[in-house]
Amino acid sequence: MKKVLVLSGSPRKGGNSDLLCDRLMKGAQSAGHQTEKIYVKDKNIHYCTGCGACYDKRVCSQKDDMTEVLAKMIDADVIVMATPVYFYSLNGQIKTLIDRCCARYTEISNKEFCFIMTAADGNKSSLERTLESFRGFTDCLDGATEKGVIYGTGVWQKGEVKGKTVMDEAYRMGASL
Repeated sequence: MKKVLVLSGSPRKGGNSDLLCDRLMKGAQSAGHQTEKIYVKDKNIHYCTGCGACYDKRVCSQKDDMTEVLAKMIDADVIVMATPVYFYSLNGQIKTLIDRCCARYTEISNKEFCFIMTAADGNKSSLERTLESFRGFTDCLDGATEKGVIYGTGVWQKGEVKGKTVMDEAYRMGASL
């Protein structure tokens, strides 16, 4: 059994990327894995200030919910990161979370990663910049393994992803972890 942590960057519960998170979780649960989803928007996570306090102490000077989220990331076996794509990049919620991993990023080691991206644009290649942003993060982590990418393309309105084949892809990815 693996611990699967899903970081939903969607600002809309029930939004397209969030629905794909739920579907991936169902697949992971069907395989006997333990799952937990964190709605990043519901957490009080401040921007990195670049103060440098974490360089020596490996502890962030800010006291907010990132301490809890980071501990869960370190404890997980699999981390799923999901973002709606605005202007061909990560949304602010996920980017802020990534930036705040600085204090303990060396402890996020030997993890499997899955990435979920949704966009109104119907072309997968339009999401490559977003995927490269995720990969830029995992390139800094020892032993990070990319297990899969879900492209929820051509979806704009909340819930529009329902009934699309990408929902089945998300389930299969979760079941294959």
